[in-house]
Amino acid sequence: MARVAMVTGGTRGIGRAICERLKNDGFHVAAGYSGNDEAAAACAKELGVMVIKGNVGHFEDCQRATAAVEAEYGPIEVLVNNAGITRDGFFHKMTPEQWSEVIRVNMDSVFNMTRQVITGMRERGWGRIINISSINGQKGQAGQTNYSAAKAGMIGFTKALALESANKGITVNCIAPGYIDTEMVSAVSPEVMAKIVGQIPVGRLGHGEEIADMVAFLAGEHAGYVTGATLSLNGGQYMMG
Repeated sequence: MARVAMVTGGTRGIGRAICERLKNDGFHVAAGYSGNDEAAAACAKELGVMVIKGNVGHFEDCQRATAAVEAEYGPIEVLVNNAGITRDGFFHKMTPEQWSEVIRVNMDSVFNMTRQVITGMRERGWGRIINISSINGQKGQAGQTNYSAAKAGMIGFTKALALESANKGITVNCIAPGYIDTEMVSAVSPEVMAKIVGQIPVGRLGHGEEIADMVAFLAGEHAGYVTGATLSLNGGQYMMG
């Protein structure tokens, strides 16, 4: 019987690549999104996945989304916390709204969504929670104190929940991508792109499919001995000891 996967921020960019891979691997897939109805409709039509609109920064929206998926497919067994936004600015000029919005969507969402599924996973004795962090949560980035704080928080969350859940058959892992060829990154000027690529030892941007490959492994039956890990996929740009 097909397992059920939920991917937040799943209708564009890295999230869509993850949804496509999991769907091709035989999962029932639900993709969460917040605003772009056109992209969501295309994702549903082209990939054959369920799409659900809501704000992952709001606990009640996450409750509704989870209930909708469970009504359609059954209990969520794989959760990919991928949703994220940026509101960049140097800290001495950062507004409370820039700070709190990024923390809500990037960090509070991990609690909001995981809290919906963790009890069921514990009761069934199996689950996969995969958090999509960032290279900037590992090394920091000027102009992104809010984003870096949230993405670093995901790593700490991953380690703590992994310890709590290991004896219940639940793995909790983190993926920290570097620069990936999403619409947002690809939209920068050629000059800026050259500087970005020049910092990456493999000499290119990453591909969403490469992140999806790692998610697919962590979501599978053969990844039961991998938990509490943060896997860096950044082309060698930042190497953790």
